[in-house]
Amino acid sequence: MKTIDLLNPPELARRSNWRDRFETKVAQWLTPWDGEAPVDFGFIGVPLSKTSISVSAASMTPNALRELFANVTTYSIDHDVDLQELNARDLGDIQMHVTDLLRCHANIEQGLTNVYEALPDLFPIIAGGDHSITCPSVKAFRNKIGGPVGIVQIDSHMDVRNLQDGGPSNGTPIRGLIESGAVEGKHIAQIGLHSFANSKPYRDYAREQGITQFTARQVALEGVEKFVAQALEVAGSGTDAIYVTVDMDVLDQAYAPGVPAMVPAGMTSWQLLEAVFMLGRHPKVKGFDVVCVDPMQDPRRATVRTALHVILNFMAGTMKRD
Repeated sequence: MKTIDLLNPPELARRSNWRDRFETKVAQWLTPWDGEAPVDFGFIGVPLSKTSISVSAASMTPNALRELFANVTTYSIDHDVDLQELNARDLGDIQMHVTDLLRCHANIEQGLTNVYEALPDLFPIIAGGDHSITCPSVKAFRNKIGGPVGIVQIDSHMDVRNLQDGGPSNGTPIRGLIESGAVEGKHIAQIGLHSFANSKPYRDYAREQGITQFTARQVALEGVEKFVAQALEVAGSGTDAIYVTVDMDVLDQAYAPGVPAMVPAGMTSWQLLEAVFMLGRHPKVKGFDVVCVDPMQDPRRATVRTALHVILNFMAGTMKRD
């Protein structure tokens, strides 16, 4: 069995005793990788939340998602596709350090680099963790692609806080990518930004860097589809691939009670699901993460369940590519 340095096997593999020969659950399809079989889509957990500005147990999300694998099927009635036709496996979790947060980020970048070297054609489906994981994840993705990459970020926050006051955190991944030279601002588009969740100096910084931004109010008034299309144009122009990152706090607090930074009047679940489906359909999109769910603050795992549907709808979109 092949092992990949810094990648631990899934510590939880949810099974179900229920069997129906005409129905496949995600737990029966997205099974742990044996280290040998070819795989096209890899579910990878990044259990880090100590870098969150808000109190968060987002490190528990990868396993919270796995716990729900037995509760949902692989079939999308909306798009008439069955995900079990995709060759996907659960690769496990990137190894975290107990106390050293910078080491954790280094492990994420190196661990994902190791995965891509072992599986060069892998499409990563990454589950955080807080949003700080996106910076080292995109760095590894950029090295895998070998050329410029774009980012479509669905989020209430711009994530361009300065790195001096608190170091790398869930508020800094976009700033970290720009300042490290991994991604240019002109190749970044953000959808769902919220009032009273960001500051003017950071809006000015984003404009100076050429980041394209669409607010939650714009989405509410004009629909999400037009902004996803524009975001793909921005992220895809002059780049070799697009990475999608979804922060679940983009949702209205009524739809996402289990996020550390809730907002009122955010996006609806349907808007988010439609957005990720559209993003999944685009041929340049080759990487995906979902972040910032706290299972400990999530009544009946409502937000975890929505995050799982975000992943599944995104993957359904990949099956509808032209």
